Amino acid sequence: MGSLKSEAQEYEPTTIRNISELNKVSIDNAVITEEREDKSGKSYTVRYITIDNEEYRVPISVISALKEILEEKKDLKFFKVKKKGVGMDTKYTVIPL
Repeated sequence: MGSLKSEAQEYEPTTIRNISELNKVSIDNAVITEEREDKSGKSYTVRYITIDNEEYRVPISVISALKEILEEKKDLKFFKVKKKGVGMDTKYTVIPL
C-alpha cells in the first residue's frame, strides 16, 4: 500500500483519443464496445480501437460512413478520418486510402 503522495505521482488519468488523430487506420482493427460512466455516474457506450496501448474512440457516424464505402469498395484496406467541429457539432469525414 502506497502513500497518497506516491499514488498521486504515479497516477495517469485514463484518456481516450479520437480516431481522427491517426494518419492511417486498417479496417481489420478490432473494435471494442464498452459501457462506461461519466463524472455524474450516467452510463454511456463507447466504441474504440487500441493501437500501441492507446485507445482511439470510433464514433458511430464513422462506422456508418465506412459501411457505405465498403459497399462500393469491398477490397478497402485502409482509411483516414477527418474531424471538423467540436462537441455535438462535430462532423467526421471518412477518406478511403
